[in-house]
Amino acid sequence: MSLRRSLRSLSAGLRELYEAPYRRTLSRARRDEDDLFMVVVMAEALGVPNPTSYYTVELLPLLTERVHEWHTRLGMDRSPLETVSCC
Repeated sequence: MSLRRSLRSLSAGLRELYEAPYRRTLSRARRDEDDLFMVVVMAEALGVPNPTSYYTVELLPLLTERVHEWHTRLGMDRSPLETVSCC
């Protein structure tokens, strides 16, 4: 039983050693993809013609709660959307 526990902890340690250097890079890539997705979904609200607005309009209520963290991460003091005021 203790051998099995030791092997599991060794495996977890090796996995952590391997994955640790990539964690920051993967989180930055995910954040960039989320920002791009937010721009695509909110393009119509930003004044950019969006041919997919018929499909993305259903996602707007889900993304409105994340507008504040999105615009502060992009360096904007206030929300660029007139309909969503978060600050």
